[in-house]
Amino acid sequence: MGIKVLAWETRQVTGWGEAGTVLHPAVRWALHREGDVIIDAGYGAAGAGLLQLLEGADTSPELRALAVINTARPATATVADIIAHVRSLGRVDGLLNNTHLGEETTVDLIQAGARKVTAAARELNLPVVATAVMDELAPYLGERDACGNPVRVIKRYMPLAFW
Repeated sequence: MGIKVLAWETRQVTGWGEAGTVLHPAVRWALHREGDVIIDAGYGAAGAGLLQLLEGADTSPELRALAVINTARPATATVADIIAHVRSLGRVDGLLNNTHLGEETTVDLIQAGARKVTAAARELNLPVVATAVMDELAPYLGERDACGNPVRVIKRYMPLAFW
């Protein structure tokens, strides 16, 4: 698919246990690579803190740090929770609504998430970049969610993974 993944291979991290997150050396320079770079820093402030280890993260005018919000998670279940969570992350340039419950996801759940994320975004003075929806539910949402945010269709590649 033309995607270059910069990450440790499973065999390289066996036995690390409680070592925490160790940044792969190639990731430090990821912002200097050609083309688009997508960094999944993990959930929460600890993951967002990894961005500070990237060379150029504080000065790159092209970098957009998006907070991906799932309102089905306890830490981001309410508008107040979302606001507190986003404020704990440091630099955030926009929000992405990714409300889901894996196979139990409904259109109503996604739309309720869109309303909460949009309300939080207004309070934070940030844009909602999009609402993500798995491809099988996309026809029921259309091109925009209940708040007018663009809908982005995603395909689940690991449907049996814990969400």
